[in-house]
Amino acid sequence: MILTPPASAIGFKEWSYVCDSLTQGVQTLVLRKGGIHEGHGGFEWKHRGFFLFPTWFHTQGEKLRWVPENAQRSFPPEEERTCVDIDGYATLEQVWKVTEWTRMEALAPLHIWNEDVVRERFIYDDESCLHIALVRAYKLPRRWTFPYAKSYGGCRSWVNLPDEGCALLESATPALCDAAWQESAARLHAILD
Repeated sequence: MILTPPASAIGFKEWSYVCDSLTQGVQTLVLRKGGIHEGHGGFEWKHRGFFLFPTWFHTQGEKLRWVPENAQRSFPPEEERTCVDIDGYATLEQVWKVTEWTRMEALAPLHIWNEDVVRERFIYDDESCLHIALVRAYKLPRRWTFPYAKSYGGCRSWVNLPDEGCALLESATPALCDAAWQESAARLHAILD
């Protein structure tokens, strides 16, 4: 499968281990509440394709049921970062807004977050809900490394990246074969449709 490079490179900020789980084919969904700087309307899936921009904090592994084999990967505090390493890209296939906790519980076998993290995000504000995105992840042919910029910081979901990364998409490979991805998508649809 060949990806069509986008006009500009957009990064979607997500926990490092979640980025790894997507590019390693462990899961095909993303849970999102939204960052502090998302604006009055809250979080939106603004882009159909995006690079998986890994973020890090020291207790990340404790909040997940799965930690990747390369769990030695770590990042200095944001203000000390000098570069960004990106291994994957994803395409947005479908989005649901889930407002019923029973559906969130049913999704547990399909993702790596601990229940307490999901519950905390679900009931974070006045509206108990989460945005669930079905994504198709791709592994880049090589790690894309570029200098860190202050514009990548803060509690926001989307960041503009250098456009030269788009050329890597021509050789990106799906994290899951078509049949495995379709099976995972069907399980998600069975719960949320």
